[in-house]
Amino acid sequence: MILLAATPIGNLGDASLRLRETLEAATVIAAEDTRHTAQLLRLLGIENRPEMLALHDHNEHEKAAALVERAAGEDVVLVSDAGMPTVSDPGFRVVQLAAERGVEVSAIPGPSAVITALAVAGLPTDRFAFEGFLPRKAGERSRALAALAAERRTLVFFEAPTRLAASLADLATAFGPDRPAAVCRELTKLHEEVRRGSLADLADWAAEGVRGEIVVVVGGAPEVVVSAETALAEVQQRVAEGERLKDATRSVAEATGLSARELYAAALEARAEGTR
Repeated sequence: MILLAATPIGNLGDASLRLRETLEAATVIAAEDTRHTAQLLRLLGIENRPEMLALHDHNEHEKAAALVERAAGEDVVLVSDAGMPTVSDPGFRVVQLAAERGVEVSAIPGPSAVITALAVAGLPTDRFAFEGFLPRKAGERSRALAALAAERRTLVFFEAPTRLAASLADLATAFGPDRPAAVCRELTKLHEEVRRGSLADLADWAAEGVRGEIVVVVGGAPEVVVSAETALAEVQQRVAEGERLKDATRSVAEATGLSARELYAAALEARAEGTR
C-alpha cells in the first residue's frame, strides 16, 4: 500500500510512536527531499536506512505510475518535508492514481500546519477553507482575493515571509481593513508567534519584516442582509451592462443568499412591466 506519513512541522517531539515504528520498518520511502528525510531519520534516532526515492513537485507526474506499481507489491511510505503529504505538498497524483488502480492508500495522521494555525488563531473553526499559497504576482493575487472577498468561511493561507506584507496589504484592500485575522509564525518551534488583529494592523506590523514559516488565518466575510429590491436592482444593473440574465441572477443569488429562481422570476416580471 501507499502510506502517507505526517512528519513534524517543527518540534521533533511531535513525531508519533506509530510514525517512528513505520520509518524504522520501512523498506522504501518516497520523500519530497531525500536529504531532509535522511536527516529526520538521524534526528529521531532511527537506525533503519531504507531505499529513498525523490518525489517532489517537479517529478511527481512522471514518477507516480512507477511508484504506484511498486506499492502494489510492497508498502511505500510517502513523506513530505513537514506535515501531511498531499496538503500543499507532493502526493496527490500518487494517491489519485493509486485509487484508480485499486492500490490501497492509508495515512499515519500527525502534525498539520493548517489545522494547528486554525486551532490557535482564535477565529471560527466550524467552517473553513484552505487556499494554499496566494499567487506571487500582485495582479493575480488581487484577482484571487477579489473572488474570495464574500467567502463566509474562515480562510487559511500559506505565505512566504518575503511576500507577507504585500499579501496582507492586498487582503486588507480586498476584504476590508477591519477584517480579523491572525499570522501564525514558526508553529511548534522555539520562536513560535501568533499575532492577532485586523488585516490593516497586521499589514503594518509585517511591513517591518517577518521571518520563518507563515500561516495566515482570516475571518470569513460578515453576513450582509440584502433586500429583494436591492438584489433585483443589482441584477438589472448587471444585465444593462451586458451580462446574461441567468448569469446575473445566479451571481447575485450566491452573493446574497436569496433564491436564484425567485430573483429570475422577479427580473422577468419587471422586464415585462417595463415593456407595457
